[in-house]
Amino acid sequence: MNGSRGASRADWVFETLEGDILSGSLAAGELLTELKLCERMGLSRTPVREALHRLMQEGLLEETTHGMVVRGISESDLADIYEIRRRIEGYATRLCAERITEEQLAEMREVVDLQDFYTARGGAANIRDADTRFHEMVYRYCGSDVLHSMLTDLHRKIKRFRKASVENPERARIAVREHADILRALEARDGDKAEQLAVLHIENARGSIVLTTSADPKN
Repeated sequence: MNGSRGASRADWVFETLEGDILSGSLAAGELLTELKLCERMGLSRTPVREALHRLMQEGLLEETTHGMVVRGISESDLADIYEIRRRIEGYATRLCAERITEEQLAEMREVVDLQDFYTARGGAANIRDADTRFHEMVYRYCGSDVLHSMLTDLHRKIKRFRKASVENPERARIAVREHADILRALEARDGDKAEQLAVLHIENARGSIVLTTSADPKN
């Protein structure tokens, strides 16, 4: 029981710090020490140390002589993530066209309609949530647990960059149109078209993020 509680505490610390790093609340170069984190979270060193070790394995922290330093997602990491997504998310979307049910298509239509609604009103948080739901549905409905896990992890890691992208009204309008086009290909069960449109969507998203980050003095 004690071990189980320790594991759940470590998971909580990991998820909290991971969220702070991926959202940018903890910036690259920031120093994290076990003692300060224990005081902040009201926990012993064991779960904190375990969480820090896992974050280092994920490449989000690096160890220095002064302690753990936030590494975050670098420009090189971002380029790699988008290249991997371009290669495998297109394939997942092709599989989705072959395997998706009518009920699942109806759920995706609702999400695209919501994204369109929020885009017209400029609600960035709601747009991002709808965008996330659309991609998660593709990952789930493609029928591959391996692709689902890989793509969900990659999508989560670019959280901060996606936030900046959806706050660009023009990109938000284009993105919802691209989702609608992908949905139509899925409805037609056209795997070739669905894959092509998914790849184009990812390439356009990457281009938008490159422009956003190059214009941001913090990057």
